[in-house]
Amino acid sequence: MGKVFKIIFLFVSVFLFIYVLLPNPEFPKPPPDAVQSMEPADTETLLRRAYFTNLNRQEVIEHYKKEFNKGFSIYTPRLNYPPEESATIIRDQTRSTYLEELVHPLRESVFINGFEPKSEKDTIIIDGVNWNQKIIVRFVPSSPWIRLIVLALTIASLLLLVREYKYAKK
Repeated sequence: MGKVFKIIFLFVSVFLFIYVLLPNPEFPKPPPDAVQSMEPADTETLLRRAYFTNLNRQEVIEHYKKEFNKGFSIYTPRLNYPPEESATIIRDQTRSTYLEELVHPLRESVFINGFEPKSEKDTIIIDGVNWNQKIIVRFVPSSPWIRLIVLALTIASLLLLVREYKYAKK
């Protein structure tokens, strides 16, 4: 049983090392009907972009899930945050109806903040067009070296724990 465990552990470790060394994907493309916001707060960094769209929340999330997984399809958890967190995660004074994160475990993530107006005073009209929502997309890449170090330390810790477990059983 020990040899089988070692072989499986070796294959999983090699797979994970290859996975963390893959290059970061590019910034996801906007939804097809979207118009990019050119407000100063929405253009101050290349890793955060805002768009006006008529898609609903589910369609926006599905679009970004496809864009984020372009090139390879892996497990992509969807994390839901309270809208109040958008001031910390996206930008101070960001209005929000929902905030979600799409994650490639041990790698990069994309935050999607949506603001859907609920009252007439919040209506979004840009260039004479009424939009259903404004979305702000924040891409958070990670360094391959940091990913490699974290994975190596995780594997070393796991090996140490397995060794300690074996000695504790004796």
